Amino acid sequence: MGPGDPGLVTRRAVEVLRDADRVVAPSTSAMAVGRAEAIVREVAPDVAVERVSFVMEVGSEAREAALAAAAATLVDHLDAGERVAFVTLGDPSVYSTFSSLADAVRGRRPAVPVEVVPGIMAFQDLAARTGTTVVDGTEHLVLVPAHAAAGDATLAAAAADPSAAVVVYKGGAQIGAVAATLAGHDRLEGAVMGELLGLPGARVAALADVADRPASYLATLLVPPVRGPAT
Repeated sequence: MGPGDPGLVTRRAVEVLRDADRVVAPSTSAMAVGRAEAIVREVAPDVAVERVSFVMEVGSEAREAALAAAAATLVDHLDAGERVAFVTLGDPSVYSTFSSLADAVRGRRPAVPVEVVPGIMAFQDLAARTGTTVVDGTEHLVLVPAHAAAGDATLAAAAADPSAAVVVYKGGAQIGAVAATLAGHDRLEGAVMGELLGLPGARVAALADVADRPASYLATLLVPPVRGPAT
């Protein structure tokens, strides 16, 4: 479903939504409209959405239980001969609930074909909004999940490489620590933060200006490579 702006949902994604027998969206509870579902309501308002509850805490027993329950729900629909579309924010192949759920469904029904429709990622939207060239020439990209235990070491190593563009996902709770790490490697200049992109309350700012303020879980940070003056 892309990062949040309904205008960034691909034509192919909308076709899949309309062709599916059932559209399923992750949510924190059966009563809560998740962000992916909210986007579906904008791009395909005539499509009904079924919710399955997910737990975001990676590695927890609650998450595993929720994943098993969601997989069981999807398998029931598949066994009934339905074509099921599962929607998720961003791209389904990058830090997505989709990958774990698809693996769980494949484990129960190995013969079920699974098709992936790519989506625009939050850092691409943030780069476009801020006019940031992410990588060029021989530069390279490092994507770091700030919520991971190894995030600090990975971030420090990436920040120490001036030719690396650094994208930090899920960095809202760690925004101050991330900014401090970047400052320690002289990488804070040019770094930008975006949250709730394409959604109500969206915010885009220089990271240095907001590092001392709270940000949402899905905040995205983008640090361009160190570049000399244009010639």
